[in-house]
Amino acid sequence: MRLLFAIFAILLTNCSQSQSQQKKIMNSTETTHADPAKLDSIVLGGGCFWCLDAVYRRMPGVVGVVAGYSNGKIGNVTYREVCSGLTGAVEVVKIMFDTTKTTLEDILEVFWRVHNPTTLNRQGNDVGTQYRSGIYYINDHQKEVALTSIEAVKNSKLWEGTITTEILPLEKYSNAEDYHQNYFENNPNEPYCIYVVGEKVKKYEEFMKKD
Repeated sequence: MRLLFAIFAILLTNCSQSQSQQKKIMNSTETTHADPAKLDSIVLGGGCFWCLDAVYRRMPGVVGVVAGYSNGKIGNVTYREVCSGLTGAVEVVKIMFDTTKTTLEDILEVFWRVHNPTTLNRQGNDVGTQYRSGIYYINDHQKEVALTSIEAVKNSKLWEGTITTEILPLEKYSNAEDYHQNYFENNPNEPYCIYVVGEKVKKYEEFMKKD
C-alpha cells in the first residue's frame, strides 16, 4: 500500500529535489553534541519506519533518530530487498537519547501508544514481515525493561487482543538509505506522509498533551 502512495505522489510532484533538500536529507541522521557517557540507544520496529522516525524526532530527550533494517537473515540489505519479504528484515528506527532527560521506559511508553502491537506483521494497510512490531535490545538491562514494559501493556486496557511484539537481541542492523531519513519532514506533501505518518504524529502529540 505504501508503494501505491509513493507512485501517486510521483504523479503529483516533481521527482527532482533541490540541492538544499538533498543536503537536509543527508544531514538528517546527525545527533546533537550530547555527552556520550549519558547517551543510550534502542532499536524499535512498529510498521513503516517513516512513522516512528517522525514521532521520535519530536520527543524531548531524543538526540538522534536513524531509520534502518535489522533482525533479518542477512545484513546490509536494501529497501528493495526488504520489500520483497525474502530477507526477513524489519524496518526499524535506532533512537539515541540523553538518559538525563528521558528514559527507556518513556521511549517505550510512546512506542506502545503510537502503533498497534496486536496486528501481526501489519500496521494499517502496510502488510508484510518488514512491518512487524519489535523491541531489539543490546544488553540485559534493556531486555529487562522491555519485558517489564510488555507485561504492563498486556495487563492494561490500552489494547484489546494479543500483543504480537517480539523482544529479541539486535542482530544484523544496518542504516536505511539516505532518502528514508527524516522522510516526513522532507516530504510533507506526499499522500502517505499526510494521511499515515501525519496521523501517527498527531497521536503522539495528543498523548504528550495529556501527560
